Amino acid sequence: MKAAVVTSFTEPLEIQDVPVPTPGPGQVLVRIEASGLCHTDIHAAHGDWPVKPTPPFVPGHEGVGIVEALGEGVTNRAVGDRVALPWLGHACGHCHYCVSGWETLCEEQLNTGYSIDGGFAEYAVADAAYAVAVPDGITPQDAAPLTCAGVTTYKAIKVAHIQPTERVAIFGIGGLGHLALQYARIVGGTVIAVDVEQSKLDLARELGADYVVNAAETDPVAAIEELGGADVAVVLAVIPRVFEQAFESLRRGGRLVCVGLPPESDGPMALPIFPTVLKGISVIGSIVGTRQDLAEVFDLHALGRTRVIAESRRLDEVNECVAEVLAGRAPARLVFEL
Repeated sequence: MKAAVVTSFTEPLEIQDVPVPTPGPGQVLVRIEASGLCHTDIHAAHGDWPVKPTPPFVPGHEGVGIVEALGEGVTNRAVGDRVALPWLGHACGHCHYCVSGWETLCEEQLNTGYSIDGGFAEYAVADAAYAVAVPDGITPQDAAPLTCAGVTTYKAIKVAHIQPTERVAIFGIGGLGHLALQYARIVGGTVIAVDVEQSKLDLARELGADYVVNAAETDPVAAIEELGGADVAVVLAVIPRVFEQAFESLRRGGRLVCVGLPPESDGPMALPIFPTVLKGISVIGSIVGTRQDLAEVFDLHALGRTRVIAESRRLDEVNECVAEVLAGRAPARLVFEL
C-alpha cells in the first residue's frame, strides 16, 4: 500500500510502498478514504514537541474510512462500517481519567499518527473501541477535519462554559478556527475573529463572525478592548505572543482557553501574576475531545449546524501541502483523498 512516512525529523516525508497491516485482537483494518492534514502532523514530522514520536512512522489523526477486516474479539464494529481514527487511538479504560469522562488525559494513551501509525496511508489498523462511527450523510471529506479540528475546538468551547451573548475571541481562523467560531455561535456567543490574513477574516464573516480583527493591521488587544473586552479568548495559533495578546484582551472574570501548541523552541507564554489574580482570570488548557465529544460533533454536522471548509489533495503532494500550511496559504483544512 502507499503511505507517507516520516523517516527523519530533518527530511521531507517519503511516499513509500509498505505492507498492508494486519489487525490484531481488538483491532480493525480500515481502508482510508480521506485524511486531513493537521498542524500537529507537521509538528510530529519535525519532532517539534518535548515527547517525540519515533521514526519511521505514518502521521495522520484525521483518517476516515471503511472497516475491511476485524481482529479477534471485535464485536462493536462490522465490516463495511465507516469510522474515524482520531488523535486518541487508545486509552487504558480503567484509570481515574478514563472512568470520569476525561479519557484524553489517560497517561497510558496512544495517539494516532504519533505513537501508532495513522491515516496518511491507504490502510490503517485501529483499536476498535476508539474508532468512532461516522453517521450516514457525512462525507469522508467533511468527516476527516471534524475528527480533529472539529472535536478539538468543540471541546475548547465546551470547557469555556460560554453563556449566551458573551464575547468570544477566536485567535487564528484556519482549519480549527473556522469551526471554533461556528461552535461558539451555536452556544450563543458573540464572536470576534482574529487573524493576520484578510482572506481568513472574510471567511469568518461568511461563517457568521460578529466582528473581525486584522492583527496585521491593528493591535488586536486595543481592538477587542474597544468592544468591551473578551469574556473568553480561544487561542488556536501556535505563537506564544498570540497567547499573551489573547490574555491581555480579556475583561475581568475572563477565560483564556489554550489549544494551539507552539514548537518547544519558541519558548513559554508569559503569564502576569497580578492581572491574573486581580482580574480573576481563568487559564484553561484544552486537549482534543473524547469519543463522546466526537460523536456530538458528527451529530451537529449531520443536522446541518456546521460547515467544513476544506480542499482536496493527493497524498503524493504531502510535502507541498505541509509548505502550504506553514506559509498560511491553506484556506482552512487540506484533506488527502485516497
